[in-house]
Order: sequence, then C-alpha cells, then structure tokens
Amino acid sequence: MIKVLLAEDDRDFGYILKKYLEINNYHVVHVMNGEEALEMIKKETFDICILDVMMPKMDGFELGEKIRQKHLNLPFIYLTAKQLKEDIIKGLEIGADDYMTKPFEVDELLLRIKNILRRASKTNPISEKISIGKYEFIPQSFELSLGDYKKILTERESELLLYLFQNKGRVIPKDEILEKYWEEVDFFSKRSLDVFISKLRKYLNKDEDLKIESLRGIGIRFLV
Repeated sequence: MIKVLLAEDDRDFGYILKKYLEINNYHVVHVMNGEEALEMIKKETFDICILDVMMPKMDGFELGEKIRQKHLNLPFIYLTAKQLKEDIIKGLEIGADDYMTKPFEVDELLLRIKNILRRASKTNPISEKISIGKYEFIPQSFELSLGDYKKILTERESELLLYLFQNKGRVIPKDEILEKYWEEVDFFSKRSLDVFISKLRKYLNKDEDLKIESLRGIGIRFLV
C-alpha cells in the first residue's frame, strides 16, 4: 500500500482528502502543520507527500526545502489557494514534483500521484560515468561533478540532463520532453520545464563550452 503524508491545516478538508485517498487504497498520515510533518518524515518512510503551502509553524515552502536537503528523492505535491505564477515558480525551484491550486478535483490529484509514483519507480539502467564537457555524470546515482564541485541532482533533473545529452546538437521540441517526462502538456508542465532547464544551466555554468539553448517557439538544443 502506498504511504502518503498529508500536511494540511484545514481539519475538515484534510479529513475529507484523507478519507478519499484511503478509499482508493492509499495509507494516509494526516498532520496539521509543517513542524509535525517534518517530525513524521524523520520517524517514518513515505512514498509521497502532499503539502499545503500556507500552514502554521512552518509553511510548505520551508518544509519543501528541508525535505530536499535530507530526502532528495522523496516526491511531493504542493496544494495552495493561491494562483500566483511567482508561487508556482518558487515551488518548482524548491523541487516540487507538482503544484495544484484549490479548489481541484480529487480525481485529478489521484492521477497526478499515480504519474509521479510511476516515474519514481522507473530505474535508470545507465550506471557508468559519462563525460559531458568537463563534467562527469553518473545517471544512476544522479551525481554531477567537476573537480571539487559535486552536485546530487533530483531524479527528474538527472533524467532531463541525460536526455539532453543523448540528443545533443538536435533541436528537441518542448512537447517531446513534456510528453516523455511530464506526460502532459499544459501551463504547469511548461513552466516546470523552464525552471528545470534554468537549474541545469546553473549546474553546468563551470564549462563555457556547454550551452542549453531555448529556441523560442521551436524547442531546446544542448550544445556540447
């Protein structure tokens, strides 16, 4: 049974969401604030977290940052009543796997959870070290390094970097990447892809010969 941590300070909404998930065969632990959520993550193992952004004691953004520091590959989804693009981008930059604004259909949340868990369950068969310019990259361990610099990527960052490298020099339509890794093409996924590309550029900026070009209206090209 998939184990879900639900951090939602609205008791009634949290109760309803918990019961709906349990009806669909998820085991759900519901906590009321960010501090409780963090303590629960330290004590127990979860397959995915659903985090409300606006919570007392510790908000969802701070909690997400702490999760990424200690539990790099634990997927989480943000829930929020806000529809500000800035908040969506902030959540993605922290490392959220998805972002849903209230109100939403619970069936849509279930579908997104299934998609995220399906991606997370995929194992990457490539374990050897790959040279990308001056960098060394080990896809299986998500490790990118250059000299004393070492960066452990998230699973999706690693998948995206590997795909760009495997298709280096080719203009890759954005929809191709979205359909392969996000499994949908919408506003959220497009903004999410932009954020991930921006992060990869930052990780690779120690080698001036590496460039990830965004060709407006066409796609993305990785030059090595």
